[in-house]
Amino acid sequence: MATLDGKKILVITTNYGVEQDEIVVPTEQLRERGASVTVAAKETGTIQTLVGDKDPGQTLEPDTTIAGVDAKDFDALVIPGGTINADTLRQESRAATLVQAFAEASKPVAAICHGPWTLVEAGVLSGKTVTSFPSLQTDLRNAGAEWVDQEVQVDGGFITSRTPDDLPAFVDAIESALTA
Repeated sequence: MATLDGKKILVITTNYGVEQDEIVVPTEQLRERGASVTVAAKETGTIQTLVGDKDPGQTLEPDTTIAGVDAKDFDALVIPGGTINADTLRQESRAATLVQAFAEASKPVAAICHGPWTLVEAGVLSGKTVTSFPSLQTDLRNAGAEWVDQEVQVDGGFITSRTPDDLPAFVDAIESALTA
């Protein structure tokens, strides 16, 4: 039996600009650990990932749309980065509503790189300690969070990491939150 058997994880993204490894690695590794992972995109079409915010990466097909999911059906939420993805996703009111619903239900919310921008928009960071890609630290502090520079930061139900280099610790922290 895998450690995450029976756990349902939601990954939200836009259809263009998500950092390839920040969506592919957690999705694949969480599935390998037994979780059922649903990828919900802004629209029904193909997701075009990027590598380093500029070079085309692999394409993915979403399972559903952000509008078609409900937090009550999942055990955790994962928000990958990619500057374009994160900047677009934080403008989606449904994405912020999902973050709020997960937070209110005390379900883990994991965001990497620029992904914490959606947490800022959701208004859930006051008093939390988080990390992110370094360029977001002012935004996170302005949202009431304390920013730290480390590979993974867990504060209550919030799991944050800085870059694709931190993915091993990020995925392990998600697993730990779901098996605690």
